[in-house]
Amino acid sequence: MVHRFFPAIFVGLSFALGIAIVSAAIIATLLSLTSLTEQSIGWLMIAIAFLALFVGGFIAGGKARTKGWLAGCLCAVFFCLLATAISYLGYNEALTAKQMILFAAYCGVAALGGVIGVNLSPDES
Repeated sequence: MVHRFFPAIFVGLSFALGIAIVSAAIIATLLSLTSLTEQSIGWLMIAIAFLALFVGGFIAGGKARTKGWLAGCLCAVFFCLLATAISYLGYNEALTAKQMILFAAYCGVAALGGVIGVNLSPDES
């Protein structure tokens, strides 16, 4: 179990980061080419993060084939730790209460994705 659990988490994390990076590039292009502002698409960025973590949790749970809630939640925890590190080290911004609430919601969505991923993964019979 352990030999595939942690690699499954990092595969899910890779997918979540990939979705987030591609989406960030698309949003950055839209921001520079249109009259959109960062404030006008704030909810869109949060929705994309939820989608990315749901997919990451789904993949992590499916690959782990057991304890999908934990695989998805750990995928989100690593994602949130990376976001916090970038925020603190790159922009010298401390963690806010709003971010902690969002991170908790991210963990819940990724755990839900992991549960669904485990239940839809093929059996090892």
